[in-house]
Amino acid sequence: MNDNEKNIRNDFIQRLIDKHGINRTALLPVLQDFQNEFGFIDEHSIQMIAFALDIHPVEVSSVISFYSFLYDKPMGRNVVRICKNIVCEFHGSNEIANTIKEEFKINAGETTEDGKLTFELISCFGLCDRSPSMMVNGNVYENMNRESALKILRNLR
Repeated sequence: MNDNEKNIRNDFIQRLIDKHGINRTALLPVLQDFQNEFGFIDEHSIQMIAFALDIHPVEVSSVISFYSFLYDKPMGRNVVRICKNIVCEFHGSNEIANTIKEEFKINAGETTEDGKLTFELISCFGLCDRSPSMMVNGNVYENMNRESALKILRNLR
């Protein structure tokens, strides 16, 4: 990252601090807004956010790693999440996950080489009664199977 990019991110962080304040409770909204702007939270920005909120960078990194919807690395244009809880697995989420692995040649936690798709396994969507479920770019699809998942995923741009 060059100095100009760092300055842009630093300025944005300052605007977020002005908006959300300097309390520890501002950390999550700052991270969410930052990610919405830049797509992920890079190491430099983690350091700057920690400095601005007067907390240790490890605390910022811990929050990012705890929340499955915060990222410390670039993600694909499309983010696909499959529920992996026992109910969804019983109803076929493993088959859907294996289909994604085969179709896109990636494992969970990886992004395709062309940056089109990132695949993640998530603990639970809270939709056990409509399992297995899949989330694509924030849109939830219920009662999925291999064919219905492939139909959705093959139409991604």
